[in-house]
Amino acid sequence: MPMFHRILSLSLIVAATAASASLPAPDFTLTDSAGKTVKLSDYRGKFVVLEWTNPECPFVRKHYSSGNMQGLQKEWGALDVVWLAVNSTNQSSFEYKTPQQMGEWMRAKGAAPRAALVDGTSTTGRAYGAKTTPHMFVVGPDGDVIYNGAIDDRRSTNTADAKVANNYVRAALTEALAGKPVSVASTTPYGCSVQY
Repeated sequence: MPMFHRILSLSLIVAATAASASLPAPDFTLTDSAGKTVKLSDYRGKFVVLEWTNPECPFVRKHYSSGNMQGLQKEWGALDVVWLAVNSTNQSSFEYKTPQQMGEWMRAKGAAPRAALVDGTSTTGRAYGAKTTPHMFVVGPDGDVIYNGAIDDRRSTNTADAKVANNYVRAALTEALAGKPVSVASTTPYGCSVQY
């Protein structure tokens, strides 16, 4: 094999390995809707789902109006997966919600995350590179991100689509909790842009 092709092949292998490698989840400390301090590192040893959310976004409303997001929160919460909803809408935006407003909205929707967190400075959202609402991350017990991307494969605001979609978060958690590698570890998120 010519040297150029050997170097190219080696480069492709290295790139593929790097792309599949998990990255450490940035730690954060945020205030939840009840005024309590929540640190990601407090949940080391558990699976954690981070759900970027914004009640003003029609894509977020799709998943809450259909009951899809609440169903996932309850399903995995029952298996001791920590589900944290994070709103990184900057406090300078007209879409910003105070912790109290976030709590009221979550209660009205019958939501069941472990905590609804307000990231009014957008620091945590930027640290994760959260692009949309929703944008989903699954963090493994060792603190590495094992899934990053869309909630599912139906890029629409139609509530009916939530029930028939291939849900990437459920698939990742099912595989990970069974001790298997996550077969789809990254997808392109869809939804509304995070209001930084």
